[in-house]
Order: sequence, then structure tokens, then C-alpha cells
Amino acid sequence: MSIDASRWLMTAPGTPMVRSSFLAAPQAGEVVVAIAGCGVCHTDLGYFYDGVRTKQPLPLALGHEISGRVVDAGEGAEGWLGKSVIVPAVLPCGECDLCKRGLSTICRAQKMPGNDIQGGFASHIVVPGRGLCEVDPVRLQRAGLELAQVSIVADALTTPFQAVRRAGVTQGSLAIVVGTGGVGGYCVQVARAFGATVVAIDVDDAKLAAIKEHGAALTLNSRQLDGKAIKAAVNAFARANGLRSTEWLIFECSGSAAGQLTAYGLLVHGATLSVVGFTMDKVEVRLSNLMAFDARALGNWGCPPEHYPAALDLVLDGKVQIAPFVETHPLQEINAVFEAVHRHEIRKRVVLVP
Repeated sequence: MSIDASRWLMTAPGTPMVRSSFLAAPQAGEVVVAIAGCGVCHTDLGYFYDGVRTKQPLPLALGHEISGRVVDAGEGAEGWLGKSVIVPAVLPCGECDLCKRGLSTICRAQKMPGNDIQGGFASHIVVPGRGLCEVDPVRLQRAGLELAQVSIVADALTTPFQAVRRAGVTQGSLAIVVGTGGVGGYCVQVARAFGATVVAIDVDDAKLAAIKEHGAALTLNSRQLDGKAIKAAVNAFARANGLRSTEWLIFECSGSAAGQLTAYGLLVHGATLSVVGFTMDKVEVRLSNLMAFDARALGNWGCPPEHYPAALDLVLDGKVQIAPFVETHPLQEINAVFEAVHRHEIRKRVVLVP
């Protein structure tokens, strides 16, 4: 089946998005997904406003937080026809040595919509069938959610899920999340679902108030406290609540230089620093602190597709709330939405609906 679909393309850094059309036909192993929704991630803003390069040359449709229904399938992928799915933000090949050794997040043949291949700010997308995450419509309805809303699972939820899982969060852990926006807010909820007591740090009192209702046991505004005062406050909180003063699990989700410096300043003995947010800014730190504290730093790029069902279960079982933090807009408003998100005028995660 051929599909005539409207696309919104980035033509060059900082230039307007324009409509185009294309004919899509799946090859062997591929599927065509009719998009229900695609989330606007700050990575998209980085491509559009900040000069971050995409792997595929422009023009390119951005968007990598995608949910929808499979409406066509190539040879070998017919089993996906008619199913509701989430498209992983990073699709590994599944066949290379890295993938076979469980290192699919660094697969060199991986495909990221809106970076390596055409993205989800469109009516349809062609993607590999391998690794799709099926969404049960019955469970979705019982959770009171629309298919478009769970598009954000593809990155905003699964990326912190992978970070929390890799860091080793368990019952009794003290987790500290720096930056409680689109990704950080879900990081707080996921860490709490894994059994941690969570400290949330941000510069926005409204965001801190919102996340305090969804998993944060302590909130701190880093505009009102310097690094030493923040560390002292966390230490006092840990002592008062019978938590360890060592082995803190720190998640930098702000994607800002200030947030990264705050996170690094929270290192204690045996700490794990997980870098989840991205910024083009540079920071100056003393790496020897990692040695002195016998600490470790981890980068986090996406989430292996095999962990998507477990992350989605947290949402469908009500352990992670997404509805209070998501708002939908028509796809044709993409330019205005990008500008509003870029100016920090929209606090929630925006999902664009074709």
C-alpha cells in the first residue's frame, strides 16, 4: 500500500518548517505506522535552534517520541498489522556484535527517527518492525489514557527508566534528580517506583511543587541555595530519614551547564552520577573527585527496546503518571509550539497530533 502523507520538514537550521508529501512503502522487515502522536523533545529544539547536527542531511522531519497504529507491513513484519505501538526513540539493528552482547544502545547501525531517518512530525512513518513496543488498547483505556499521550514513553520515560535501572536504584536508595522538566519529572517517578526516596532539584518552584505531588520527598530550588547548601540540605535530610550518607544516585536531567555542576557537586563516597540531559555547553570539573570518592559517572543514550514493555507497565499500572504532565496540540501548529517551548512558555510535555 502506498501512502500520501503530509510532512513537516526542517530545511536548514533555524529556518521555518514546510509541508511536503511523500510516498511510503515498507520494505522487508519494515512497517508503516499511522502516527497518533509525537512528543516535542528538547533534543528537537537542539536540532532546530542550536545547531546540533542530524545524521541524515536536511531536509528532515524531526520527532522521535512516536506512538501510532501499524497500517502496512513488509515481508516478515506482517504480525504487526493493526497493532497499536510505541516506536523506540533508538532502534538498534539487533544483529551486530554489540547488539548480540547486550550493548544495543551503542549499536553503530542504530536508527533514530528525526536524526538517522525521517521522524514523527508527520502523519505516517516507515520504521523497522524489530523492537516495536505493543500497546494493549484495553489496558490503555483502563488507565484513562489516549494512544497519543503514551508517545512520550519513547524517550521522556524510557530514557530515565534506563538510567534508573543501570544506576541500580533499589528499595532504600537515595536518588537525587537535578532538573524536573520533561525527562527529570519522569525520572523522579521512576526512581520512586523502584523504591528510592527521591530529592528533586530545580530552579522553578512550580515544577518542584508539581513533582512533590508525584514522588519527590524533598524539593530544593537551586536558585535559592548554592552548591554547598544544597549538599548540606540533602545530608540533613538523609540523616533525618535514616538514609545513607554514601552511595547517592544522582541523575542530571536538566541538560544545562548549571545543572551539571550542581549534580557533580553532590558526589559522595560510592556515588553514581548518571548524565541524562544534553547540552552543548561546556563545564569545568575536577575529575579526580571521581577517584577520591570511588564514584562513577554514566552516560545514558536511549533505552534498549526490550525494556520498553516494563517502562510502559509502570504507566499502565498507575505507578508513573503521565497525563498531568502532557498536553496535546495539532501538528499544524508545530511552528508556534516550537517557539513557545523554546521560550519556556509551555511547562508540560507537548505531543503533536496529526
